[in-house]
Amino acid sequence: MIEILTIETPGLGDRSYLAHDGRVALVVDPQRDIDRVLARAAEAGVVITHVFETHIHNDYVTGGLALARATGAAYLLNADDAVAFDRTGLHDGDVVTVSPEMAVRTLHTPGHTHTHLSYALLDAAGDPVAVFSGGSLLFGATGRPDLLGPDHTDTLVRAQWHSAHRLATELPGSATLHPTHGFGSFCSASATASGTAGTVGDETRTNPALTLDEEHYVHDLLAGLDAFPAYYAHMAPANSIGPDTPDLTPPATADPGELRRRIDTGEWVVDLRDGTAFAAGHVAGSVNIGLTGQFVTYLGWLIPWGTPVTLLGETPSQVADAQRELVRIGIDRLAAMATGVPADWTAAPVSFRRATFADLATERATGTGPAVLDVRRTAERADAAVHGSVHIPIHEILTRLDEVPSGTVWVHCAGGYRAGVVASLLHARGHDVVAIDDDFARAVAAGLTSTTARAAA
Repeated sequence: MIEILTIETPGLGDRSYLAHDGRVALVVDPQRDIDRVLARAAEAGVVITHVFETHIHNDYVTGGLALARATGAAYLLNADDAVAFDRTGLHDGDVVTVSPEMAVRTLHTPGHTHTHLSYALLDAAGDPVAVFSGGSLLFGATGRPDLLGPDHTDTLVRAQWHSAHRLATELPGSATLHPTHGFGSFCSASATASGTAGTVGDETRTNPALTLDEEHYVHDLLAGLDAFPAYYAHMAPANSIGPDTPDLTPPATADPGELRRRIDTGEWVVDLRDGTAFAAGHVAGSVNIGLTGQFVTYLGWLIPWGTPVTLLGETPSQVADAQRELVRIGIDRLAAMATGVPADWTAAPVSFRRATFADLATERATGTGPAVLDVRRTAERADAAVHGSVHIPIHEILTRLDEVPSGTVWVHCAGGYRAGVVASLLHARGHDVVAIDDDFARAVAAGLTSTTARAAA
């Protein structure tokens, strides 16, 4: 009997898969830290013989080549992918026999990339029982078509519609769907469905790619595209070269003097604690990107690529968890680390205030109130915005610092996490900030917002 095990990477919104028949296994789209995959295979008592990639990934550094080398497995990807390592090249329609109980049929499904492949998992009778769809057909959405640049977007978005229809046409509705992206990944073209399991048949009833005609699908998808992380530009080149196994050895510990020197020379010292703890006391000049949120996405998006990174955490395990997330996007070596509390890292911790939207309403009731900075993405702001707020999306803040209002600035997002990140960046640069740690729905309830034309339509 075939079993499919899911290996989740929530920090990036991705999934990898291990499918086995009780003896041998195949793996699809493994993340960089392959020890997780090896552990799952060992727990199941199976040997990995094949490693498949659906595409040259743009949002993470793959562990595929390293896993194949570690296990002696065949490494399989599109024969048309230009890579600098030996692999088994696949073409549309190729069938790879993994064992007498399971095989894989290759389907060319361009859209997310030109050479994207999906893999239909076949049982002993040769019937498709599942499909690993990578960045093609997702739960309630499809992978975004614009990651290769504007010259490719129109071709890819139309190819994506046709690829979704190919999967729906050639596979039985009962085949289970196993996408790589779509669980918070910016590789998704739109918000995915809330479910995390389903079949091809389910998608034919709900997925816009399968319920809309081509022109409406193309129009709606392109209209909904928003920015994607800047670090994506470095992922495909790294994957084409052939990344090796990451080194997760802990970095050296830095004392307060070294932390100060690193900050003063422009390096990033990143505090992994939650926003409340950071605001109450932290090292002056450090940045707060809490490990409990989309840590790796926002660190990779904001940091000038190649800047040395030092991590501050409450415990060594917290730092180790962050280090593991960072190697997934190719930040392989940390400059240093320190653990404990702010008093262990500096003789003079600094702080700033955190507040709620009700607090902001109170401030405004006494007069014009403080300046408000909205760091949500453009699509989020399109429905409602705080009256008089300045809009600078989080990913643009470091290139638009001259647009930040003077005086005290109240920073908000949709829930508080991104506001805390931006407040820390501004505070490190000398701004007087208040981080709003609150749900944006409470801003609406407090009468602080104006409704946009889109929301009113």
